[in-house]
Parts: sequence; C-alpha cells; structure tokens
Amino acid sequence: MTEGTTSDAAEGADTLTRLEQEGEIAADYLEGLLDIADLDGDIDMDVEADRASVSIISDAGGRDLQKLVGRDGEVLEALQELTRLAVHRETGDRSRLMLDIAGYRAQKRAELSELGAKAAAEVKSTGEPVKLKPMTPFERKVVHDAVKAAGLSSESEGEEPQRFVVVLPA
Repeated sequence: MTEGTTSDAAEGADTLTRLEQEGEIAADYLEGLLDIADLDGDIDMDVEADRASVSIISDAGGRDLQKLVGRDGEVLEALQELTRLAVHRETGDRSRLMLDIAGYRAQKRAELSELGAKAAAEVKSTGEPVKLKPMTPFERKVVHDAVKAAGLSSESEGEEPQRFVVVLPA
C-alpha cells in the first residue's frame, strides 16, 4: 500500500467517524425533543452520500410524528436546522445532516425524482426548457440529480424562497 493510499483510507475513516458522531449528537438532541413533546418515535442513524442521516420513525403509523413534519415539511426543515445547530454547538463544525421524520423526506424524494424525470422527458420531446415551481434546496437537489440521471442538465434560477429549477435541452 502506498503512502497516499494509506492517508486516503485514514481520511475516509476519519470522515466516517465524524459523521457517525454527528448522527449520535443529533439522535441525543432529537430524543430530548421527543421526550419534551411527549411523542413516541425511534431514532435511526446512517451515513449516506457523505452526510449523516437521522430518521425518526414510529411503529404506530407515525400519526403523532406528522406534527413534526408540518405542512409541506416546514416543521421538518426547521427541526433539521435546529438539529444542525445542536451538532455545530457540540463539534464546532458545520453539519450537512439530513433529517427525515415518518418517511416524509423519503417519499418526497421519490416524488421529486419522478417530477425531474418527467420534466426531462418533456424537454427531450419538445426541445424547449421547462421551468418548475419554486422549491427548497433539498427539493432542487433531488430534481437536479434526476435530470442528470436522464442525461440532461438543469440549473437553479431566482432568489430564495422563490428559487426554482430550469431543465435545459441537450
């Protein structure tokens, strides 16, 4: 093994350890929140795409957890930011942690991937760019990935909170 390969492996292990630590800090924070709110939920931690991923799931169908998702995921987004701040307070590093509650974000990802694929198909058939409705950064990222997977390119335009994706012809 060469010296560069050894340092790359060590750096990868350090990154994984750091992301696992972020997940543990986030889980502790969220467990405290669930206790305060008197809500039942299990915490699941993982590392996906070079970021910590924490999910709150419920065996009871997640009806109570819907309160933590809110309308259009607004409460979920706010809780994600608060959780990232809690991680930052403990580690001193900015976190890119992703939070999912009751499968909301996973379902949204599937819907947005389909939207991106349909928009790409429309652009391929018409040759004209397609502008989508304003989206959150998470939503735009999922659509950009779906468009790229379909072999086209896309870009974000506008200013927050009215920033949107434009799917471009090849």
